[in-house]
Amino acid sequence: MKPCKYPISNALTSFNGMTVENPEKENLKISAKVHHLPASIWKKRALENSTPLDVTIQRSCDFFFREQLPEGYWWAELESNVTISAEYLMLFHFLGMVDKERERKLANYILSKQTAEGHWSIYYQGPGDLSTTIEAYFALKLAGYPADHPAMEKARAFILKKGGIIKARVFTKIFLALFGEFAWFGVPSMPIELSLLPKWAYLNMYEFSSWSRATIVPLSIVMAARPVRKLPPWARVQELYVRPPRPTDYTFTKEEGILTWKNIFIGVDHLLKIYERSPIRPFMKKAMSLSEKWVLDHQEPSGDWGGIQPAMLNSILALNCLGYSNDHPAVQKGLDALANFCIESDDNIVLQSCISPVWDTALALKGLIDAGVPTDHPALVKATQWLLDREVRKPGDWKIKSPDLEPGGWAFEFLNDWYPDVDDSGIVMMAMKNVKMKDSKSKDDAIERGIRWCLGMQSKNGGWGAFDKDNTKHILNKIPFADLEALIDPPTADLTGRMLELMGTFGYPKDFPAAVRALEFIKKTQEPDGPWWGRWGVNYIYGSWSVLCGLQAIGEDPAQPYIQKAVTWLKTKQNSDGGWGETCESYHDQDLAGVGESTPSQTAWALLALMAAGERKSDTITRGINYLIHTQQPDGTWHEDQFTGTGFPKYFMIKYHIYRNCFPLMALGQYRGILEDID
Repeated sequence: MKPCKYPISNALTSFNGMTVENPEKENLKISAKVHHLPASIWKKRALENSTPLDVTIQRSCDFFFREQLPEGYWWAELESNVTISAEYLMLFHFLGMVDKERERKLANYILSKQTAEGHWSIYYQGPGDLSTTIEAYFALKLAGYPADHPAMEKARAFILKKGGIIKARVFTKIFLALFGEFAWFGVPSMPIELSLLPKWAYLNMYEFSSWSRATIVPLSIVMAARPVRKLPPWARVQELYVRPPRPTDYTFTKEEGILTWKNIFIGVDHLLKIYERSPIRPFMKKAMSLSEKWVLDHQEPSGDWGGIQPAMLNSILALNCLGYSNDHPAVQKGLDALANFCIESDDNIVLQSCISPVWDTALALKGLIDAGVPTDHPALVKATQWLLDREVRKPGDWKIKSPDLEPGGWAFEFLNDWYPDVDDSGIVMMAMKNVKMKDSKSKDDAIERGIRWCLGMQSKNGGWGAFDKDNTKHILNKIPFADLEALIDPPTADLTGRMLELMGTFGYPKDFPAAVRALEFIKKTQEPDGPWWGRWGVNYIYGSWSVLCGLQAIGEDPAQPYIQKAVTWLKTKQNSDGGWGETCESYHDQDLAGVGESTPSQTAWALLALMAAGERKSDTITRGINYLIHTQQPDGTWHEDQFTGTGFPKYFMIKYHIYRNCFPLMALGQYRGILEDID
């Protein structure tokens, strides 16, 4: 796999050699080539006594030493699907500020991801996705590709076969509506007056997940304004309708039955549309003003909103609808922030949906420590200090439901003070725990604040969500707008397992109240055949890894039947090559749980889970370790095409390019530790 190339501009750093001086400064500049820490700083094992396991671990460590950036962090690409780049291209057309060279590169990237069948998928070797293909087609049309281009003809045939634009998802229809290619009245309502509902109301903006809230607030401004940028004939996509749309085509498909929540909300949407057509909307002006203030208040100093592309892009659209010029500081900073998410080469630009330097750094740090790198090694000390400097010390949206909780923890990105999360926070604190710092008190204080914040984010049912507490109103996923079923952030087993691991790592006993409630949640969410569902990684292998590591750390007896049931399930899913894999399709079809081509990251998760559950020098473990040893490349890395990360299960999958390297290092390092204990 070729390393990605990042833009040499006012963008962030790459994972293969270019870096910025300070990602938090407004005027970012690329510094010189990385000065790598010499691997010789780490006292290597004598080569004459090295085993294949030792050599594999050493190569992997050397890779991470080479790739550490001067400021101390690691950062790899976060790959998703082409809609992120396609919408970026659409944004510039909407704003009237097209750069033909950048557009050419964006179009090249989009076209490079088209399959031989003519469609676009949301993950590697996945089935064709209608909405993704429509957005790719529309972006290419805007970039000048004619309808009779061979790639466009193949894409159009797929789109029409799947039902055309009328069958697309909500967000795709919104982007088409911005250019008059879909009727605004066919988009599910999200009236801006919702922002006026008080925080104590059963349904209010703070009952949506952080990512939904950060997207919906600006998007409600856009949907209230209903702007349309008329296109020249050559750029229109009316050919993507199976037939000219009729009024009935804009209605929503009801569920079987009468009094289902989905059907009730469809009726409510009909009433809202009548209200939205009314010339009398007494609270609209106030709602627009409040939403405008919310958007401006939630922009980070770096220009980001929520650290994710949808929130950032929709906030720029909202400001435009409110009359802000393209050179207004808030808009310009937002555009710069989006540019900083780009990876650019001579012929391609891809916009990442998010960036993950804190997460990547914590995982790399943990991998090196598991591999036996001394805890006073300069690379580890520098990484830890970099992480400490990114501790969140400001109140965010989580404060609404936890007003007395002191800020703490870490976010995913370089800067995202509004939305730290328990997953990043947990991994960061566990990774840095034993690193020897000159100022140990600062580290201990940050960890104490982080643990206190994480514990304060536990939901009433005993589990944890990622960004929000008690974000559990599943009814919201039934509204017509929620076709991705991702408007809430409910507690899940993988995050609850992480919090158990955090508590156990820092000496909390099993009878600690938060641990007791978490254990009850874990037992309730176990699948009948043994594994746990994975919200943030694919899928049951990921969930089971997180839970079993948590159970070990908190002191659960691995001989208990419910743990052994998970162990048995994992063992039965091992592939003939010794590895493990799981397809993203397991989110759609539970019969595919734990089924898929072996991957380095998922093999490592399975091994880490089994070792946590008491498996030591078993044949299953040995075969898995051998798979990792034999599939490592000479440069110390592993190859992995599959997407093993999750944004929204079923609908938005992620490939973290660091996963294929950091998790195998953790598994190999922990296995070597077990062998040394046995000896």
